[in-house]
Amino acid sequence: MCSTDETGSVETRLMDLIGRGYRFIHPRDSDGAIVAVVGVRPHGTVIDILRLDAENDATALRVPADEQDLLAPSKTLWHCRGAAGDVLDELLALPDDILTGSPAA
Repeated sequence: MCSTDETGSVETRLMDLIGRGYRFIHPRDSDGAIVAVVGVRPHGTVIDILRLDAENDATALRVPADEQDLLAPSKTLWHCRGAAGDVLDELLALPDDILTGSPAA
């Protein structure tokens, strides 16, 4: 479960992710409207992924680096879903060296 600590703004946390090496894309619909904000950071043998669909709908994942489909992975090593601020807090607190454990559902 994600924490409910709401320190700092979502924008500040996104800047923190950029400082850690995340690269962001902004998928758009057929009318050109942004439908999500997606951040990706490969490091070591894993890839961390953040998808923001709305302020109250965000998902973060850690997947093996050899995962073929980053938006619908077959295996996850860690995941969190919830409000953007909560998910960002969890992602920022996640140690870089967490590579194993029970795969998330």
